[in-house]
Amino acid sequence: MALASPRILSGTDLRQLSQRSDWRGALRIGIHLALLIFAGALVAVAATPWQLWPAMLLLGLVQAALFAPLHETMHATAFASRRANAIVGWLAGCPSLMNWHFYAAFHLAHHSHTQDPARDPELTPPAPRDARGYVLRVLAVNYWRARCKVIADAWRGDLSAYPYIAAPARLRIVTSVRWMCVFAAAAALGSALLAGWRAPLIFWIGPQLLGQPFLRLYLLTEHTGCTHDANGLTNTRTTLTNPLLRLLMWNMSFHAEHHLYPSIPFHRLPAAHRLLRERLAVVQPGYTRWHRGYFRQIMSADRA
Repeated sequence: MALASPRILSGTDLRQLSQRSDWRGALRIGIHLALLIFAGALVAVAATPWQLWPAMLLLGLVQAALFAPLHETMHATAFASRRANAIVGWLAGCPSLMNWHFYAAFHLAHHSHTQDPARDPELTPPAPRDARGYVLRVLAVNYWRARCKVIADAWRGDLSAYPYIAAPARLRIVTSVRWMCVFAAAAALGSALLAGWRAPLIFWIGPQLLGQPFLRLYLLTEHTGCTHDANGLTNTRTTLTNPLLRLLMWNMSFHAEHHLYPSIPFHRLPAAHRLLRERLAVVQPGYTRWHRGYFRQIMSADRA
C-alpha cells in the first residue's frame, strides 16, 4: 500500500482518528437520501422541459455522488457495522451499475499499487493527453463501456480478464453483479408499470447520463499529474473545496490523507488533513482551477 511513512501520525493519533461511527454514517446517508428524494420530487413535478432538465441534472449529481458512500463502505469506514457497510455500499452502487463486490477488488488493487502503470487498474485507460481523450473521459464513455463489459463478463461467468480479482472471489462477484442487474431491471420495470414508460428515463437513465460527467471531472483530479511511485505524499492529490461539495462527496476531496491512512473514516478526514497538510506535496485549491490548468496543458500539447 502506498504509505509514505507510518510515523507521520502517531499511533495514538491514528487510533483516535480511525474510530468508526454508526450514527455518523447513518446521518450522512440520511442526508444523501433526503437530497435524492428532494431532487426526485423536483423531477416529478416538472411541468416543462425547462423545469425537467435542471431537475434531472440535480438528481443526476446526487445519484453520481452515491459513489462516495460506495467508496467509503468498501473500506468499511462508513459505519462501525460491517453488515451496514455491505448493504449500503451494494445499494449505493446499483444506480451507476458499479457493483460493490467488483469495486472492492478493483479499488484494493488501486490502493496496493497506486500510480503503478502496470498494476493500478485506475490507470486503464491512462489519463487523457489530448482534447479528444479529455472529452471522452469527461463524458463517461470509458466508464459506461467498462460497466457493460463487466456485466457481460459476469453473465458469461468469466472474470479472467481482471487480474486483480482472485480466483476464489470470482463466483461471489459474478453472483453479485447478476443480482445487481436483476435489481436494476426490476426497479426500472416496476417504475415504468407504476408511473409510465418515462419514469426510468427521467428518474434514472437521464440523470445518470447527466450526472456522471461531473463525477468524472471530480475523480480525474485525484492522481492525474502526480508522481508514478509509491510515495503517498506525492502520488495523490488533496483538493480544497467548499463545504457543500465535501458534504455531498463524504470528504473524499481529502484524498491524499485517505490514501496514506485508509482506516480513517470520512468524518475524521478534515482532522487528519490538519495534522498532515504540511507534509503533503500536492494540495490543489479548487477543482475548476485544476481543470483549467490541465486543459490548457493538453491543448498546448495538441498544438505542439
